[in-house]
Amino acid sequence: MINAERLWDRLMQLGKIGTVEAGGITRLSFSAEERAAKDLIAGFMKEAGLSVREDEVGNLIGRKEGKNPEAPVVLIGSHIDSVPSGGNFDGPLGVLAGVEVLQAMNEQGVENEHPIEVLAFTDEEGTRFGFGMIGSRGIAGTLTTDELVPQDAQGISIAEAMRKSGLDPEKIKGATRTPDSVKAYVELHIEQGKVLETNGLSVGVVSGIAGPLWVKFVLEGEAGHAGATPMNMRRDPLAAAAEVMLCIEREAAKRPISVGTVGKMQVFPGGVNIIPGRVEFSLDLRDIDKAIRDEVEQSIMREAEAICARRNVKLTVELLQDVPPVACAETIQTAIREACAAEGLETMTLPSGAGHDGMQLLDLCPVGMIFARSKDGISHNPAEYTSKEDCANGAKVLYRTILSLASEQ
Repeated sequence: MINAERLWDRLMQLGKIGTVEAGGITRLSFSAEERAAKDLIAGFMKEAGLSVREDEVGNLIGRKEGKNPEAPVVLIGSHIDSVPSGGNFDGPLGVLAGVEVLQAMNEQGVENEHPIEVLAFTDEEGTRFGFGMIGSRGIAGTLTTDELVPQDAQGISIAEAMRKSGLDPEKIKGATRTPDSVKAYVELHIEQGKVLETNGLSVGVVSGIAGPLWVKFVLEGEAGHAGATPMNMRRDPLAAAAEVMLCIEREAAKRPISVGTVGKMQVFPGGVNIIPGRVEFSLDLRDIDKAIRDEVEQSIMREAEAICARRNVKLTVELLQDVPPVACAETIQTAIREACAAEGLETMTLPSGAGHDGMQLLDLCPVGMIFARSKDGISHNPAEYTSKEDCANGAKVLYRTILSLASEQ
């Protein structure tokens, strides 16, 4: 069904656009590199026999018509923008596998009841402006003109970048889909972790997408001389922060899927011979079950308050972001498992710790995801790699899943 060589060749062609001297690929949204990538993929879509267009937020869309053109559409999607010096598979595999699936269907004369569209979403990563998932937000109808004000490092806003790309920021609502117009959304993506590789599996069924809760902790004590202040007289916020971070690790580890990460920290005033007076650090807490994530958060906060009270340190907590987790639809998970069985592929169910465009579409339609094995779990890195065989296996499972969803009445 799937032409593995064609899929791989297209991945390699796309990987030449945006290559940088330091290694890897940099394709930022609304850039010349992204434009070249879109033009290349539009050509692939036309070769596949699809009708091609771009919507009001810049999503590139290839459509295979259904026997019932008025039926709700089945969507396949991912993205082609990258992080700086990123890899060649995060995003592009899902887009190009979608094109390959529809081309294979056309070549085999397969008729589908529902129309099928493959989308290359605009700016999933959020690298350029610090605000991501622009294309999927546009499709979901949640993107507003007020959110187009963030600027890149050159002071160019999202709205200005859109205008330079021939888009009108005032017309973004034209990209919005309604729930009755979309039947389902399915994405093939590299795992970006080691679970499939550790279990010797080529593909996996995603149970849900973990929603990140971002919190900023500020601990304030009393700065002092490192040599002249006795240990029992100190109000050291860094020592308190160390205890809180161990608490984060401990509480997250009590649950099978929860993960808690402290990825950023600042110590003030920052002298080698000064007891810190103030410490700031971040928390990224994730789970695919919001109730469990909330439970972990509450446990961490109770313990943090107790630690700081015992050490006579002032604690302030600021919520930076709260993205609800997304459960993948059981019906789509079942279709993916059946597709794996039909291909003779053993599989497993696992969560996605990373965010994806499907998170934005939950109120629009049922969402599902397929994972393809990542070598060494490396992603957002020039060394990111998914083998030709695993790319093809992911595409084969995507083919059968989409055909099942698009053939139902």
